[in-house]
Amino acid sequence: MSSWVVALMLGVSLCMGFLGLVAFLWGLKNGQFDDKERMMRGVLFDDTEDLNSAHLSEKNHTTKK
Repeated sequence: MSSWVVALMLGVSLCMGFLGLVAFLWGLKNGQFDDKERMMRGVLFDDTEDLNSAHLSEKNHTTKK
């Protein structure tokens, strides 16, 4: 492989890494990773009654603390 190909590959990989870091930091700044449990609980319940009962149990759990 010639040296210009290696330099091009290195440059492209550094740019992609920088873009990934910027996207991650943007997500941290905007609170994309703050909600730990809410989105995963939505997967567990199929209908409205299950969601309402889960909400009530969570509400009761947080008031007991």
